[in-house]
Amino acid sequence: MGSGSRTLLFVNGFGCDQSIWRFITPSFSSRFQLVLFDHVGAGLSESSAYDPDKHGSLQGYAQDLLDICQELNLTDVTLIGHSVGAMIGMLAAIKAPEYFRQLQLLCLSPYYLNETNYHGGFDQQDMKQMLAFMDQDFMGWVDTFAPFVMGNPDQPSLAEELLHSLCQNDPTIAKRFARVIFLSDNRPDVSLCKVPCLFIQCARDLVAPLEVGDFLQATLPASELVTLPVSGHCPHVSAPALTREVMETYLAA
Repeated sequence: MGSGSRTLLFVNGFGCDQSIWRFITPSFSSRFQLVLFDHVGAGLSESSAYDPDKHGSLQGYAQDLLDICQELNLTDVTLIGHSVGAMIGMLAAIKAPEYFRQLQLLCLSPYYLNETNYHGGFDQQDMKQMLAFMDQDFMGWVDTFAPFVMGNPDQPSLAEELLHSLCQNDPTIAKRFARVIFLSDNRPDVSLCKVPCLFIQCARDLVAPLEVGDFLQATLPASELVTLPVSGHCPHVSAPALTREVMETYLAA
């Protein structure tokens, strides 16, 4: 949708469909062509396109993204990715940088577990318990996970946004996707990215803590890191005006 000579390609995070961007997209649609899609198993996607082997790694989801670029003959793309969508976007840009002009990556985390010299946010045991809870009671897990990710407990309507999206996911695919996301270590891939990157993080984010942003900028010194003075893991929902302002500045650079 939209119009313009430049293309913005939006890549959702886990559990979201493309409607999650609706607080961001209206201000861009008169100046840019906007491309939005749903990951297989989410939103209005065709679940039969899910391939357990292909989608057993984030590289498979990155290939889906590149297939869209090829099908639509996209060039000079600014990719805007959130959470795992940001990591998928980075992997796509590493594999086929010719499609991309710049990457704007919200709350990216290449690895969610804590190690001796790395703070990803989750201890091994906590992660095992979370994934076991998801396997046993997906809807119960959704009710817990959505507020945890969104943050901002004083604004429960924000968690409802994510809760609505999560409930539209194919549970079987969502469980497998979650394991791929939370157990993958993509830290070695970050240094391979040659496309200019803007990293946008939140000052208080339980899913992607500030130490992750420090790792990203140290690994890609030419990148730009902006920390928004907000809470939660979804600033495009909880603080859309501030998020748009940062995005606009980088688009104009």
